[in-house]
Amino acid sequence: MKPSVISKFNRWLIVSLFSFLFVCCYYTLPVVSQSSPSSEKVFESVWSTVEDNFFDPNFNGVDWERMRSQYRPQAARARSTKQLAEVINQMLGELNTSHTRFYTQDEPAYYQIAGIFRQFLLEDLKPFLPDGKLEYTGIGVYTEEINNKTFIKAIINGSPAEEAELKVGDELLSVEGQPFQAIQSFVGKADREVPVLIRRTADGSPQEIVVVPKIFNPATMFFDTVKNSVEVIEQDDHKIGYIHIWSYADDKYQEQLEKELVYDRLKDTDGLVWDIRDGWGGAVPTYLNIFTAPVPTITSIYRDGVARDTQMQWQKPVVMLVNQGSRSGKEILAYGFRKYGVGQIVGSETAGAVVAGSPYIMPDGSLLYLAVANVLVDGERLEGNAIVPDIRVPLTIPYAQGVDPQKERAIETVLDRVQMNS
Repeated sequence: MKPSVISKFNRWLIVSLFSFLFVCCYYTLPVVSQSSPSSEKVFESVWSTVEDNFFDPNFNGVDWERMRSQYRPQAARARSTKQLAEVINQMLGELNTSHTRFYTQDEPAYYQIAGIFRQFLLEDLKPFLPDGKLEYTGIGVYTEEINNKTFIKAIINGSPAEEAELKVGDELLSVEGQPFQAIQSFVGKADREVPVLIRRTADGSPQEIVVVPKIFNPATMFFDTVKNSVEVIEQDDHKIGYIHIWSYADDKYQEQLEKELVYDRLKDTDGLVWDIRDGWGGAVPTYLNIFTAPVPTITSIYRDGVARDTQMQWQKPVVMLVNQGSRSGKEILAYGFRKYGVGQIVGSETAGAVVAGSPYIMPDGSLLYLAVANVLVDGERLEGNAIVPDIRVPLTIPYAQGVDPQKERAIETVLDRVQMNS
């Protein structure tokens, strides 16, 4: 990206602290020119971009010149983009900093970041995208590799995977008889039935689940997901609201949360579970205002003479749900949630990944995501320092059969608070 473009969104960038997570939805593989730049040229472009833009001029104590001489021969020997990416990411890993990674066009996270920063990247990316469109075909799951097996870690609300009744913990064995691949397994298969072979228990037999992938627009995907996540859980004569904010990389996600709490489905609930696990960061501290900032109560009186109060602040019990996928700006929210005594935090430790990142397009259309600013919160550095929940609840992924003990405990915790206040 051109320096002039970077300067235009620098202010926005600093408050939009995006987290890295391998988000395993499945994208349409773009067509890249056969005359792609050499591996060495791409490597040099990555190295130079880090040299010029990494936030720490001392490179976190790493001899950056030595990294160049150490890894360049390996990059020159790379015979595929995958091999090149492995070499470059080994080099970037020496910096021991979040928001710093190299992505190729056959990786899901490439499209996620491009979607978040589309306003600044799309023109530069168009030559590397089919028809210049930033679209992907997927079923809406996050996966995790455990002991050389691929398991579903999370399922996006309202996705084809949810509709097909895939479950968290399912082991993904194959797609149409071929080994599971994050993108290639679903290229060109939107809106048609695709057999996915899974194993649901450790000693169980494989079973086939038919899924119908669809084309997603990364600019709108997570907004739809937030709306689809809303639940009202009735238990012990009380109503507990639930909402999952998968991405906070735009104000519209917070606006939807506030709309649900003040006017819509969650308005009449007695307590709230605010789930910020997984996905992307991008949250700013003012998102806590709906729980902390005092505001006047608005009373409206219509022709029927009935006075109706609208409370613009959430004053009922709330529990925050986090895990190791809660990163960046989401961790700042968790920090403030605890500091201002909003409620209890449930789940597992956050990522400890709080710096500001910027994307750069490389000569072959690959993408370098780089930490360009250190971030302090009340003078404290959260990078490398996870937020520890008040109530720790581990989540074992393999063969979980859709059970979510973290969510269940969060519901129990907020229900306890509601009953105490009754």
